[in-house]
Amino acid sequence: MRATHSVPVSPALLRHLRERSTRRENRVADQITLFAGSMKFVYIHAIWFSLWIGLGLEDYPFGLLTMIVSLEAIFLSTFVMISQNRADEKRQVIADEAWRTVQEEEQQNERLLRLSNEILDLTKEIHAASAAATPAIRPQTQ
Repeated sequence: MRATHSVPVSPALLRHLRERSTRRENRVADQITLFAGSMKFVYIHAIWFSLWIGLGLEDYPFGLLTMIVSLEAIFLSTFVMISQNRADEKRQVIADEAWRTVQEEEQQNERLLRLSNEILDLTKEIHAASAAATPAIRPQTQ
């Protein structure tokens, strides 16, 4: 089964994804972090290290392998930071969209409250007018 990158549902995140994908370096960084964060990456390295040591490509303490792995670690840590920055950007997009939604809902609530108060005032006026127009019924004495 192939790991897939989920497509966001939020329109704000979809816009952000389209804007981000316009730059080639972002697309490359996204693909590298997607691969480096997979189990396939782990399996390839486990096989690679096993073969390197098992086939005796170099003697202990494996200087070249150590250097290659160190360089890879430097680059991967950079991609981790890029990935964290990307996640922060997504969180900011979601937070901004949520804030806009809250502001719109607040405006709607204020309009609804104003309308409710107007309805209440009209209802009171109707009751007052209807009470004034209806003659009072007096009980008959027998």
